[in-house]
Amino acid sequence: MTVEFVDVGVAARFKPPARIRLPAGVNRRSIYWRYAFAVGGYHALALLAFLPWFFSWAGVALAILGATFFGVIGINLCYHRLLSHRSFRCPKLLEYAFVIVAVCCLEDTPARWVAVHRKHHHRADDEPDPHSPLASLLWAYIGWLLIENTDLSRVALYDRYARDIIRDRFYVFVERAVVWIVLLSWVVFFAGGLVAGLLLGDTLMDAVQLGASVWLWGVVVRTLIAWHITWSGNSFPHLWGYRNYDTKDNSRNNIIVAIITWGEGFHNNHHAYPNSASNSHRWWEVDVTYLILRLLVLLGLAWDVVLPGHAPHAQAE
Repeated sequence: MTVEFVDVGVAARFKPPARIRLPAGVNRRSIYWRYAFAVGGYHALALLAFLPWFFSWAGVALAILGATFFGVIGINLCYHRLLSHRSFRCPKLLEYAFVIVAVCCLEDTPARWVAVHRKHHHRADDEPDPHSPLASLLWAYIGWLLIENTDLSRVALYDRYARDIIRDRFYVFVERAVVWIVLLSWVVFFAGGLVAGLLLGDTLMDAVQLGASVWLWGVVVRTLIAWHITWSGNSFPHLWGYRNYDTKDNSRNNIIVAIITWGEGFHNNHHAYPNSASNSHRWWEVDVTYLILRLLVLLGLAWDVVLPGHAPHAQAE
């Protein structure tokens, strides 16, 4: 398949795309309770941030810096470019460390994230696409997570799209231990704040308060920020933006989304060359995630980086 570099013009940028139906496996009356409880529970817990007792500037800083670190390293670099598209290679221990960071974003296990994303590329903006906004913007943003879709049953999905992931014993372990890893992160953040308070000379109660604020902002609020950033990247760039490439899907480069996702919003570039480690195809398209990868290369921690000129035009099935 040939993908041509073109600017499709202003009219095409704002032309409403054709609507598609929800995937055939979707049952509108069946809630996916596992995700519904997690999404609803975290949003409910985040309301505690409005209580003065849970506030600390350290917690706020952790929420902002944590959303950036966990999102860029865990989701962008690890789940997306390393595992889903094999855009580069790195030491296995570093890969596994990145995976633990990604799991703490609570965006599901590596195998499921990779499988869903590869299916998205395989059938982008067609009916089987798990989260195309051409079915509905709300569906693409969050709805697909909360409603049952039998097309995404783990056994069949993994067998088709994530065999390379699930054959690794470490990823099998993560598949079974994901909840415990997340709960351990809760303990680590709370204990870190508690110990920091005690070391600073706080009373026990003040230290507990600091630990609670670090947990709430550094875990719960940080996770919500990372979620909404990821959901924005899944939805808006398939509706609004400009196109460098005449791809078969409706992917677009959305500069605003590219800024908040640290480079993932250059979605048309990505769909034209999904295996590329860089989404920056013009000089002014700044892909911060790729710049971090370049730093890893300079440190000798990453190699075999695939770039747009050498990337295959379609994700392997």
